[in-house]
Amino acid sequence: MDSLSDTLKKLKITAVDRTEDSLEGCLDCLLQALAQNNAETSEKIQASGILQLFASLLTPQSSCKAKVANIIAEVAKNEFMRIPCVDAGLISPLVQLLNSKDQEVLLQTGRALGNICYDSQSSKEQFASTNIAEELVKLFKKQIEHDKREMIFEVLAPLAENDAIKLQLVEAGLVECLLEIVQQKVDSDKEDDITELKTGSDLMVLLLLGDESMQKLFEGGKGSVFQRVLSWIPSNNHQLQLAGALAIANFARNDGNCIHMVDNGIVEKLMDLLDRHVEDGNVTVQHAALSALRNLAIPVINKAKMLSAGVTEAVLKFLKSEMPPVQFKLLGTLRMLIDAQAEAAEQLGKNVKLVERLVEWCEAKDHAGVMGESNRLLSALIRHSKSKDVIKTIVQSGGIKHLVTMATSEHVIMQNEALVALALIAALELGTAEKDLESAKLVQILHRLLADERSAPEIKYNSMVLICALMGSESLHKEVQDLAFLDVVSKLRSHENKSVAQQASLTEQRLTVES
Repeated sequence: MDSLSDTLKKLKITAVDRTEDSLEGCLDCLLQALAQNNAETSEKIQASGILQLFASLLTPQSSCKAKVANIIAEVAKNEFMRIPCVDAGLISPLVQLLNSKDQEVLLQTGRALGNICYDSQSSKEQFASTNIAEELVKLFKKQIEHDKREMIFEVLAPLAENDAIKLQLVEAGLVECLLEIVQQKVDSDKEDDITELKTGSDLMVLLLLGDESMQKLFEGGKGSVFQRVLSWIPSNNHQLQLAGALAIANFARNDGNCIHMVDNGIVEKLMDLLDRHVEDGNVTVQHAALSALRNLAIPVINKAKMLSAGVTEAVLKFLKSEMPPVQFKLLGTLRMLIDAQAEAAEQLGKNVKLVERLVEWCEAKDHAGVMGESNRLLSALIRHSKSKDVIKTIVQSGGIKHLVTMATSEHVIMQNEALVALALIAALELGTAEKDLESAKLVQILHRLLADERSAPEIKYNSMVLICALMGSESLHKEVQDLAFLDVVSKLRSHENKSVAQQASLTEQRLTVES
């Protein structure tokens, strides 16, 4: 490490004097030291202030630019060095070197840029103010060799995570390059071509994650890019089917796009795709196609259209899936579809196979997402159908205890959905559900929710509505009397929320009359 300090001192002098031989020697010493202990050497390099001098050694005329870029690539493997590299003004000269004809210079420059912007938000913001997007796309168009293209991809992928750069890449014409790659490589079974097809189509999907870049490429559904991506869905290539479905899910991030796509037959294409993957299907494709359908089902106007197109039937074919990501999207899609659609909610809520699977998934302790979505769908089936038959099906399948547990969720929205569903059960089918409500200790839970100062106003309100509804059952009524609810409720009459205060007065009257 002492010799490292000497090297750094020497480098400071030679970098300014440009004594070529001793400069090369110093740079070799640095690379050796980095190979032995990257983190410690990088700290020393930063402390020495040498980074600022590197910018002058990266000019096209400099004979040691490849080595300097290599050193930058090495130090930028450390997260703490990435911002210093940006502050030292290294981005701009590195970007200029991308025009070099020298293979080694290109390789090291690509590595350096890739490492500096890897995982670092602030360095990406710095990149956005350079012309890197334009330079990289220009360079990419010139490249024919696979390795070179891969190197540029490696710099592009982390950069494209920044929304401003996404838009710059789209404006610089990257999308057209990617579409061309896909077209050239789609039927090839060469290893390199398969890699490039995957990298290219993945990057395409990444560009669609930015709102502006996505909207620019959608062009009101008339865009040639959108049309090309549509043609990937019926292809026989799994990677393209996947990218196509993910792209549709990304285009489906606002109501206007969703409505346009549903009106133009995208649902049928996605259902055909799902059909091809029911038996031993590709899990990632299933997941992507279900994501797209879920997003398309968000606008109210699309729900009825998708229901009559047979989306529920297509989705239910995956009920037997054992893959949590597929289960999660399946549940989300059904929940979106039945929102305020009473008939569909009733039809699904009377489907014993579905309800039994939901109850099973409500116990999926290892998969919080699947567990939460199952609970929410159970509650939604009741809330949107308001049907006695649905409630009976859920009681018979053992779903009540899960709705009661859901009322204690840490998410207010889920607590609320549970309480509203339970109030409907109490109003429509109290006799059928009575025993299950009792053994799930609903009354004790409601007492806790009302006594807890942290409960949200809507939770307090719905808990009192539910208490009143439970009075129709003799055994539950007795539990309410035993727990001294009057004390808790009368305190809530002075609650700052008007609805809570009013409901407290009504509940108090009801408790007094019936005591």
